[in-house]
Amino acid sequence: MRHVFLLAFCLLAACESAPVTGRSQMMLVSESEERQLGAQAYRQVLASEPRSHDVEFNALVEKVGRRIAHAAEHPPTDLWKAPHYNWEFRTISKNEPNAFCLPGGKVAVYSGILPISRSESGLAAVIGHEVAHALARHSAERLSDQRVASAAVLLTGVGLAVAGGRQSASYAPATMAALGAGATVGFLLPMSRAQESEADHIGLILMALAGYDPREAIHLWEGMRAHSGGRKPPEWLSTHPADDSRLADIRKWMPEAMKYYHSRERQNRG
Repeated sequence: MRHVFLLAFCLLAACESAPVTGRSQMMLVSESEERQLGAQAYRQVLASEPRSHDVEFNALVEKVGRRIAHAAEHPPTDLWKAPHYNWEFRTISKNEPNAFCLPGGKVAVYSGILPISRSESGLAAVIGHEVAHALARHSAERLSDQRVASAAVLLTGVGLAVAGGRQSASYAPATMAALGAGATVGFLLPMSRAQESEADHIGLILMALAGYDPREAIHLWEGMRAHSGGRKPPEWLSTHPADDSRLADIRKWMPEAMKYYHSRERQNRG
C-alpha cells in the first residue's frame, strides 16, 4: 500500500498544463531526456527513409517550417512557454500523405502530402499540427503513460512489461509510437486521440501566428478525408479523430484562430 501512495504522490507532483487548451498533463519524463530520445529516433527514421532531392519541395518545407517555428518560439501573452529547439526540417521521397515532428523540433514531411495540402498555407496546416505535438510535449506525456502503466502492473504483482525502454540499436515500436513516429493499437488510444485533437487546435493558432490563413486547415482535412475514401477504422480503433469529428472541432476553434490571424495582418500593415 505504501508503494501505491508513493506512486500517487509522484503523479500529482508531475502535473503540467498543455499550451492553449490548458489540459492537465502528467509528465514523468524530463525535457532533456525527451529531446535526446527524439534526436536519436529522428536519425533512425531518416536512415531508413529516402530523402527527397526535389529542390522546390525542400525549399517550401524549409520556408513554411521556419515560419511556424518562429511562431512557436514567440508566442503572444502566456499561451505557452517558448521552447528553444534545434529545429531541423527534412523531406522524404515517399508517396504517403504523412509528416511528423519528433521532440526538440525534428520535422519530416513526406512528398505524398503535397497533392493533398496543395498550397503553402495547406502545408502550414500540416506542419503546424506536427509542431504542436512537440510544443505540447505529447511524446513525453505518452512515455509517462507507459511508465505509469508498467509501474501499475509491477505493483499489482502481475509482472513488469517495459514498453519503451532504451535499446542500443533501435527502439521498441511502443517507444517509436510514443515519440510520434508510429502508431499502435492498445489501451492508450483514447489519450492519443485527445492529443491529436489538441494538436489540431494548437496547430491552428500556430499557423495563424505565422501569418497563414487558418481556414486552409479545413481544406486540408477535407482533402485528407477524400484521400482516405472512407477506408479508416472506427474512431474508437484509431489514434486519430474521425474526419467528421475533426472538421467539426476545427470549425469550432476557427474564430479563436482568426483573431490571431487578423492581429498578425494588422501588425504587417503597421
